[in-house]
Amino acid sequence: QVQLLESGGGLVQTGGSLRLSCAASGSIRNLGNMAWYRQAPGKQREFVATITVTGFSTYLESVKGRFTIRRDNAKNTVDLQMASLKPEDTAVYYCRAIVLNTIYWGRGTQVTVSS
Repeated sequence: QVQLLESGGGLVQTGGSLRLSCAASGSIRNLGNMAWYRQAPGKQREFVATITVTGFSTYLESVKGRFTIRRDNAKNTVDLQMASLKPEDTAVYYCRAIVLNTIYWGRGTQVTVSS
């Protein structure tokens, strides 16, 4: 089993910054791609950013230039640095990891951006 624990959410004003962190533990010997998703109230969960083991990253178009995903393979962590936050970034943010073709999710952390 794999456990993912997110942290770092909170309330921030428009234009502010937050950093989310996700720590993987358990059977993570073959930890693969890691990613962040988000789900706003009344909406479907959507992809935000992903990063491969080798550090290649891709982003949702609307967060490009504002969010940065990084991972530390030695610590089995992935961070999402968010800047220039907008009210539309308000959502529960979920960490996702793939281990041997199995997808694991964290429980999520709330990010609220006030206008």
